Amino acid sequence: MASEKTRLEDGRVAAPQGALAHQANEAPQGETEQALAAIWSELLGVEQVGWDDNFFELGGHSLLAVRMQSRLQTELAVTLPLATLFDQASLTGLARAIDESDRAALPPIPSVPRVGPLALSFAQQRLWFLDQLEGASATYNIPMALRLGGRLDMAALQRSLDALFARHEALRTVFAARDGTPEVRLLDAQV
Repeated sequence: MASEKTRLEDGRVAAPQGALAHQANEAPQGETEQALAAIWSELLGVEQVGWDDNFFELGGHSLLAVRMQSRLQTELAVTLPLATLFDQASLTGLARAIDESDRAALPPIPSVPRVGPLALSFAQQRLWFLDQLEGASATYNIPMALRLGGRLDMAALQRSLDALFARHEALRTVFAARDGTPEVRLLDAQV
């Protein structure tokens, strides 16, 4: 009785030949299967993925399964438990699980218009209250000294600090009180 596996001279098992070899099955059908096949192809480094291929038989492992889970969230707006990726390892099975899942992705967080004063968050309200109670304090400041060596390009440093200031609203946030009610004001990003 001949073994279906052939050992190479260095002891490794040779890739199966004939019916056992990976062959491109029928092409993936439908939008979900095609999108999933593209993800698998990229993650696994294989050119073609057939509708009945198995993620783990194509070289997938647990770390790649986690990466696939992340890609499914990003590209298909679906969150599946990792166990589902192991239970439904065929392209068709996983595509079916995706199609049957609740694809109700969370809506994107809209930008808040930055005109006029804004309401304080609860953390900001707490800081404002403590400031009113105790007076000005450096308690929440984080002092730091930095010693630079060599020649300093003041213009480059100024451009860097201006870009940092413009990009991060937290650095441009000031609290002001109107009629005893605190509000957030953002300083202009252009200095």
